[in-house]
Amino acid sequence: MEFKNQSKDAEEMRIRQAAGGNLDAFNQLVLDHQNMAYHHALALLGDPAAAEDAVQESFIKAFQNLGGFRGGSFRGWLLRIVTNSAYDVLRRSKRRPTQPLFPEDEYGDEAESPAWIADPNASVEGSVEQSEKARHIYQLLDELPEVYRNVITLIDLYELEYTEAAQALQIPIGTVKSRLARARMQMKEKLTGVMNDLDVPQFVTGSF
Repeated sequence: MEFKNQSKDAEEMRIRQAAGGNLDAFNQLVLDHQNMAYHHALALLGDPAAAEDAVQESFIKAFQNLGGFRGGSFRGWLLRIVTNSAYDVLRRSKRRPTQPLFPEDEYGDEAESPAWIADPNASVEGSVEQSEKARHIYQLLDELPEVYRNVITLIDLYELEYTEAAQALQIPIGTVKSRLARARMQMKEKLTGVMNDLDVPQFVTGSF
C-alpha cells in the first residue's frame, strides 16, 4: 500500500510538472501509460497503424490539455482521450473495427510472443506455453461483442477501477458493471471444457 501511494504521489508530481511545461515529466507519463493506451486503441480500431495514430494524437491532446485535468484518475482521463481519438480515426477512415487483439509483427504476421505478453525471464518452453495460453485467451476475447470486450479488457486485464473504466468509455458505472458481468459470463461459457488445460486468468474463474 505504501509503494502504491508513493507511485501515485510520483505520478501526481509528474502531472503537475508536465502541466507547467516540463517535457521530461510528460515523457515519463507517456512511458508509464503508452502500452495501455495503445492496446486500448487497438481494441477499438483493430488496426495497429490506426491505433498508433490515435495514441499519438491522444498524447498530444493530453499534453495540450493537462491544465484542465482536475485530479482523480489520470489513466481514466487519458483513456477517455484515447477513446475519442480512436473514434475520430474511425470517422476519418470510414472503416469498421475488426479487432484482432493478438498483435502483428513488423512484417504483418501474427506475433508469436509480443513483448507486452512475454516474460523475458521465461524459458523457451515456458514462453511457448505462455504464448499459446495467451493466444487462446485473446482469441476468445476477440469473439466477444465490442461493448463487452472493451469493458473486460480495461477492468480485468488493465485492472482499472469501475470509475476509471466508466470515464474511459464514457458510460455510467452501472453500465460498466452490467457489461462486465455479461462479458465474464460469456468468457466462462467459452472456456467450458478447457479450463483444466489452461492456467486461465482470475477474471474467468472468479465469482461475480
